[in-house]
Amino acid sequence: MISMTRKLALVAGIGLALASVSYIPPATAQVVVGVGVAPPPPRFERVPPPRRGWIWVPGYWQWNPGWRRHMWVPGTWVHARPGYRYYPGVWVQGRGGWRWREGYWGR
Repeated sequence: MISMTRKLALVAGIGLALASVSYIPPATAQVVVGVGVAPPPPRFERVPPPRRGWIWVPGYWQWNPGWRRHMWVPGTWVHARPGYRYYPGVWVQGRGGWRWREGYWGR
């Protein structure tokens, strides 16, 4: 018979193994969405005072296909990356409509 401690260790090990297999790094998980409706103008957001080691990423309009409209996503703080600059996401108009270009870190 297996002890309770061994059962818990086994379940925890299986959980960690499944979590590591299903993880997709954010840099590779980009979704391209073509939308026929232009995003509204950006909302005014008061930028909070600077925080050491952090940068402010402004809010943006995100397309919600279920509601068939844009929804505002408020700005947020992200950890700074020394030697890099953050380029915020933008909506770009093309032949297939509007496409969201995800924000990224660049040199």
